[in-house]
Amino acid sequence: MVTDTPQVTQHGRAGRDLPKAVSVGVGLGIFIVVSLLWVKPAFVVLVAVALALGSVELYQALRKLGMTAAIIPIVIGSVAISIGSYLAGLQNLVVFSTTSVLLAALALTVIGAMIWRMPGGAAGYVKDTAASLLIIAYVPMLGSFTALMLAGEEGGSRLVTFIAVVAMSDTGGLVAGVLFGKHPMAPKISPKKSWEGLVGSLVFGVGAGVVGAIYGLGVPFWVGIILGVCLVAVGTCGDLIESMIKRDVGIKDMSSFLPGHGGVMDRLDSLLVAAPVAWLIMYLLVPGV
Repeated sequence: MVTDTPQVTQHGRAGRDLPKAVSVGVGLGIFIVVSLLWVKPAFVVLVAVALALGSVELYQALRKLGMTAAIIPIVIGSVAISIGSYLAGLQNLVVFSTTSVLLAALALTVIGAMIWRMPGGAAGYVKDTAASLLIIAYVPMLGSFTALMLAGEEGGSRLVTFIAVVAMSDTGGLVAGVLFGKHPMAPKISPKKSWEGLVGSLVFGVGAGVVGAIYGLGVPFWVGIILGVCLVAVGTCGDLIESMIKRDVGIKDMSSFLPGHGGVMDRLDSLLVAAPVAWLIMYLLVPGV
């Protein structure tokens, strides 16, 4: 996530309650690393909960535009996609691969959402169904690529590397933006984002990518450079995409689920868009994926 240009708010130039944000961020970071390295089912549960809450947040936001998604089948589908895909990869099933379980769960979620809306009548059906499909594609479908990265050997190392690159990109952007940010990057979308923040994101993100490639994935350093540059680029786009949604809806944060951070989607925005790209790079360049 690219950072903001300096702007004084009630929480200072960082634009957020830093003590709460740091506490929550550190707590989540420790939980993620510990679960990925030693208790993978706990991480899968965290992903399922995060995708479900993110879907609920987007559902509530879209209702402000008069669009009512079928949130119950979407939440059920989000949980099924996360847990089902992990179990399929864990069992190494011959007939039902992780990919086939993902596709089946996504298809059933789409069908369930379209059927769920039918009793409401024809008026507004297209609008409400479009809202459901947006949520499914944006949250559980993109988030499902974490299950693909986790499945198989060294899945924990791949996900730690992926999350570290995006998190360090966010951190580098925040630091550089607060200290040096003067030139807005996308003033019509997110006025506080700066080009200086993007440079900070690249430095920190690429650094994390190189470290993760060498010590986590056991591949040459240049793989980490590719991973860092690509994830910073798409992660920045993910941040701006969510900013456009919030600007259109007329809200600052998706919710207040995470103290100091806003909503779950305010933390998932970069990760969701970066996950498919991370999986593809690792599939092509990292052995055993």
